[in-house]
Amino acid sequence: MGSKTNFMKSNNQRGEWTEARFMIRACEHGFNVSRPWGGSSRYDFAVELNGQFLRVQVKSTTWKKDGVAYVFGLAGPARKRYTEEEIDFFAVYVIPEDPWYIIPASVVVGLKSSLRLYPHCTNQRKHRGRLCSAVRGGLSVVP
Repeated sequence: MGSKTNFMKSNNQRGEWTEARFMIRACEHGFNVSRPWGGSSRYDFAVELNGQFLRVQVKSTTWKKDGVAYVFGLAGPARKRYTEEEIDFFAVYVIPEDPWYIIPASVVVGLKSSLRLYPHCTNQRKHRGRLCSAVRGGLSVVP
C-alpha cells in the first residue's frame, strides 16, 4: 500500500521527499523534468514531453477526513493562492494509499480552501490513466 514516512522530521523534509518521488515517476513515464533555479518560482517542476513544457506544483497529503477522503490545501507559502498564470498542473501524492493525482490548475484554482481526494471511490477510478495523459488535460491517477 502506501509509503512509510516516519523518518521525516519536518514538513519541508516531506515536501522534498515527495518532489523526489514525483521527479522519478515523471521520468519513468517519458517526461523530461526540469527544476527552476532557487526557491522563488510558484511551481516546483517544468515537465516536457514532445516539446511542450508544463509547470507542475507538487503536493502531498496524509490527512484523511472523516475516514473517507484525503484532503490537501490549495495555498502555497504564506497562504498565497495559486493561479493559472503561475502553474498548469498540481501533482498530488496521497502518501498512505500511494496514488498520484495529476489535476489541471483550472480545476483547483477556483476552489475555496481544499480539495478532497477519494482513492477508493468508483467515480474517481474512471479518471485513472497515465501521467502522460496530463499533457492532454484531465484528471489522472498514476498507479
